[in-house]
Amino acid sequence: MPSAEARAARATRRPAFGQRLASAMAEHGPLCVGIDPHPGLLAAWGLSDDVHGLRSFSLTVVEALAGRVAALKPQVALYERHGSRGLAVLEETLALCAAGHTLSIADAKRGDIGSTMAAYADAWLGEGSALAADAVTLSPYLGYESLRPALDRAAFTGRGVFVLGLTSNPEGASVQHVGGAGSVAKGITDAVGAENAGARPFGSTGLVIGATVGGALEKLGIDLASTAAPILAPGLGAQGATGADMKASFGAFWPQVLGTSSRDVLKAGPDAAALRGAAEATRDSLL
Repeated sequence: MPSAEARAARATRRPAFGQRLASAMAEHGPLCVGIDPHPGLLAAWGLSDDVHGLRSFSLTVVEALAGRVAALKPQVALYERHGSRGLAVLEETLALCAAGHTLSIADAKRGDIGSTMAAYADAWLGEGSALAADAVTLSPYLGYESLRPALDRAAFTGRGVFVLGLTSNPEGASVQHVGGAGSVAKGITDAVGAENAGARPFGSTGLVIGATVGGALEKLGIDLASTAAPILAPGLGAQGATGADMKASFGAFWPQVLGTSSRDVLKAGPDAAALRGAAEATRDSLL
């Protein structure tokens, strides 16, 4: 007899995440807005740094931007810092994204082995989980195949993952660039390409490539086009990258890129119209 999850997945019949993301980008433009309830932003919005402020902030962002951007990306750590009540707000936020027909990407950066990785997959990608998002970010630095439980669960439920490939933090190069032409980052991108073999226009296994990585792609000989991977590119706005910078950095790979902006859009809040205006201006810079 099929499991409860198998029955739920069969009943849902959602298209693969890569297909849904491609459609969302075509309709709304290549922008993902991060939901990052930093203490400083909560204060700037006149909100308390507690679960009440967290909830008001999160629901305001979703209500303002759902149906207007390709995806919304809650930063999981900023909910976890409020404990179980913070995670309850995250569950509500993800549910509101779904109700607003907007893709959600849980920025959790999970990575482990065996049954622990399987438990993360259950939480973030499993049918029936209150934390299940349309996609989740993953860290492959225990070895790409350590992610297999999440990769398989995403494929089964029609959800997606974004695997850390080339990040923009200064420390990242000390691991990701090691090996030169056979770098760690190239090994990860090649593995993602194998995961997405035959998918068009995107597979459901994406990559996180920082918006400010500059010439690292060329330096390391990384061909993103061969991966068929959607590229989640954080760093737009507050971290210094402009739309023009990103187009220059990604070049021919630009059609795969989903630019991510958090603070640069969120600082326009709490007024909903101002949030929408900031998101639209940021989106237009990517077109």
